[in-house]
Amino acid sequence: MAVDTQSYTLDALTNDIRAALAASSGADGQNKVASLVSRALLDKAFIAEHLKDRAPGEHPREVLFEDDDTGFCICGHVYAGEAIGEPHDHGSSWAIYGQAVGETEMTDWRIVERGNDDKPHLVEAVKTYTMVPGDAHVYAVGDVHSPSRVKPVKLIRIEGANLDHVQRSNIAKK
Repeated sequence: MAVDTQSYTLDALTNDIRAALAASSGADGQNKVASLVSRALLDKAFIAEHLKDRAPGEHPREVLFEDDDTGFCICGHVYAGEAIGEPHDHGSSWAIYGQAVGETEMTDWRIVERGNDDKPHLVEAVKTYTMVPGDAHVYAVGDVHSPSRVKPVKLIRIEGANLDHVQRSNIAKK
């Protein structure tokens, strides 16, 4: 069996994601995309080209690709230091977090009391796990989670829709 020694390019990842989502836009397609992201996460050339260190004060998120037809985005995230996220969802979108460098402690949360326009959803933690290089995790529409990074990290996040334009839920810890 031949070993593939070529780097996984952004174009190849983009085309593979398109094919996976065309075959299934639901959980099966998203899980296939997560496996494709895992491949990119372990490719040192891909990481070096697309997850470059950011200048101090520069936003950690960079949209590497946005698909005009389906709306999915490939984003690179680079954090030079500590980054502690609050519980959040991705509104009407799903997302896949993939760890390229460093570790992220991720906590999944359960909504215990639904909010409304004036009151946030209340959540409680249900599971905490550590993502290491090569790990990719699918967060379905409505999933609530929070990342915690205490040292420098680099990751790839695939968004079902560009989250710059997606309304997210108001969430608070119980």
